[in-house]
Amino acid sequence: MIYPIRRLRVRTGAIMAALMVAVIHPWSLCGEFQSGVAVETVTPDPLLPVSGGIGPSEPAWMKKGELTVRALVLKDDDTAVAIVTTDFLGFPSALGDRARAMVPSIPAENILISASHTHSAPDMYGFPDSSGGFAIDLDYAATVVRRIATAIERAEASCVPSTLKLSHERIAERIAFNYYAPDLYDRRCSVLQTLDRASGKTIATLVNYAIHPEVLGARAGTVSPDMVWPMTGFVEREAGGTALFINGALGGMVTADVRHPETGRHIQTWEECVRIGELLGSEALRIIGEASAMEDVTLSCRHRRLPLPVDNEGLRQILELSPIGYRKAPAEDGSAVAVETVVNYLEIGPARIITIPGEALPNIGFYLKRKMPTQYPFLFGLTNDAFGYILSPTDFQSFDRYNYVSRTSLGEETAPRYLEAVLPWFEK
Repeated sequence: MIYPIRRLRVRTGAIMAALMVAVIHPWSLCGEFQSGVAVETVTPDPLLPVSGGIGPSEPAWMKKGELTVRALVLKDDDTAVAIVTTDFLGFPSALGDRARAMVPSIPAENILISASHTHSAPDMYGFPDSSGGFAIDLDYAATVVRRIATAIERAEASCVPSTLKLSHERIAERIAFNYYAPDLYDRRCSVLQTLDRASGKTIATLVNYAIHPEVLGARAGTVSPDMVWPMTGFVEREAGGTALFINGALGGMVTADVRHPETGRHIQTWEECVRIGELLGSEALRIIGEASAMEDVTLSCRHRRLPLPVDNEGLRQILELSPIGYRKAPAEDGSAVAVETVVNYLEIGPARIITIPGEALPNIGFYLKRKMPTQYPFLFGLTNDAFGYILSPTDFQSFDRYNYVSRTSLGEETAPRYLEAVLPWFEK
C-alpha cells in the first residue's frame, strides 16, 4: 500500500520521537525493574458479621477504617509478580484461585495473596454457624475476588521503572508480645519500598511484621482492619504512595501489645489501634529511611505445590464441607484427607521472601530467617492459604499452654513437610 506523503511524515516523526526518548531515558524501551500499586475497598455495605476464628461469626453494627485489597505488581525483563494483601482473618486459595484466573497477564503461581489476620472482618473460610449453615456470604466473597483481580490489573497498568529500598531491623517495644511467653517473639521488621525512578516519589511501602491485629477483637461489633488501618494511613501520609501490610510468624500467640504499662490491664479500644498502628508505621519508616535505593534489581519467583495431611477432625470437616471448595490432594496412604497449597520463594534484588500457608510459631520463623541466604529476609505469613497454626512436632500437644494451637492446626506433620519443601531453595 502507498501512503500519502503527509501520513508518512507523521509516522517518521513518531519514530524519531521514540528514538529521542530512548536516548534520554534508555529504560523506556527495555524491561528494567518496574512497580505499580492499586487499592480497592471491600468494606461490605450493609455490614456483615465478623469472624475471629473457627465457629459462628459475631454481629457488627459499626466500622472503623475500610477493609481493602491492595496489589503491588513487580516486573522485570522476564518475570511479573503480584503481591496482594487482604483485610481478612484468612484468604484461602479456593477463593484466591478464582481471582488468579481473572488475570491472564501474570502467571497464576506468581500471584501471592495474603491475609492480615484481622479478627474484625467477614468470614472467608466457610466456617459452620450455629444453625447448621455457614457464616460466609458467597455473594460478598465473589465481590472480593473480582476486586482483587481489578486491583492487580490496575497495579500492573500503573507500573513504571523503579528503584528498590530494603531494610530488616529491630523495632520499638509495645507493639507486639507473645501472650503465651511474653518475650518469645520476633522484634525485627522487614520493609520493602519501591520508588519512581524518574521522580524519586514513593510508589509502595510494604511492612512485614509478626502481630495478631486483634486489638478490637471479634466481639466489639466493629468491621475494621484493626491496627493495620492506622499503620497504612500513617505511612502514606508521611512517605506518600501506598502502604501494604503482610504478617509474619505470628503463631502461638504473638498479638498486639495492648497491656497498660502500669496496670497491665488490656486496652481494647480504637485509640489503642491508632497508637500501635502509628508506632509500627513510624518504626518502619525510620528503618527504611536509612536504606539506599538500588537501581539494578532482578526478580525471580519460584513455586511448589505442597500436599499437607489433615489430622485435625474439626479442620477436616471445614475443608470437606465448606461451600468454597478447598483444593484437595490425594493422601500418601490413600486413606487420610490431605489439602494442597502452593508455597513461593521470591528473590527481589538481595531480598528473599518465603510464603507460609498459616500462622507459624516464632521458633519456626526464627529458624527460617536464620537459614535464608540474605540480610533482608521476609516471611509472608498467611499467604496463599491460612491453615491455622504451624508448630513443630515437639511442641504439638506437648504441654497445656499449646492445647489451643494444637487443636487449631492441621496436625504435627505440617511443619516438617513445609520445611522439607522450602529449605532446598535456600541452599541454591
